Amino acid sequence: MHDVLKQMRSEDLKMLLKATGKVMAGLALIAAVAPCLFAQTGSSAVLSQAELERLFPPSVYYRGQTAPAQLRNSGGVRFADGLYVLTSLVDTSGYSTGIAAKYQGYFITEVPLMIEGHPLAAGAYGIGFVEGDRFLVTDVGGHDLLTVSSATDADMKRPRPLQVTVDPSKGFRLYSGRRYVRFER
Repeated sequence: MHDVLKQMRSEDLKMLLKATGKVMAGLALIAAVAPCLFAQTGSSAVLSQAELERLFPPSVYYRGQTAPAQLRNSGGVRFADGLYVLTSLVDTSGYSTGIAAKYQGYFITEVPLMIEGHPLAAGAYGIGFVEGDRFLVTDVGGHDLLTVSSATDADMKRPRPLQVTVDPSKGFRLYSGRRYVRFER
C-alpha cells in the first residue's frame, strides 16, 4: 500500500509540474506580446507633415465643387486608438465671396469631438475663422452647424496659416495664425 501511495504522489507531482510548465509558458507568451499591444494603443499625438500628406485627400468636395487642399497648411491628430482628426486649408478661389468668407478649410474627424465645449459628430466639414473672433463649422452643403468663440495666442512665436498643437491644459488646439479653438474627444 505504501508503494501505491508513493507511485500516486509521483504521478501527481509530474502532472503538477507539467501544468505549472504550461502556465509559465502562457505567462511568458503574454509577457512577450503585451509590449506590442501597448505600443499599438500608445498615446494621442499631433501628426507630422509626412503623415498628413499621406492621409489627407489632395482635393475635397464642398458646396457642389471640388477644391485642392493646401497640404502645406494642414494639421491633424492620431488618437491612442488609431482614429484621426485631419484638417487643411483649401483653395477657395472658385467659390463665391460669401462662401469663401466662411469656408477656409476642411475638417475630417473619425470620432465625435468637443470644440470649445460643444459637441461635433464624426464627419467631414467646412471650417473657418470668421469676423468677430468666431470659429464656424458647416456641413459640406455650406449650412452652418456650429459657431464658437475663438481665442488669440499673442505669445505664439511663429504663427502659420493653419496648424494643430497640443493644448497645455487638455486636448488640442486648431490654429489659424494666432487665433485658435480647443478640441478634445
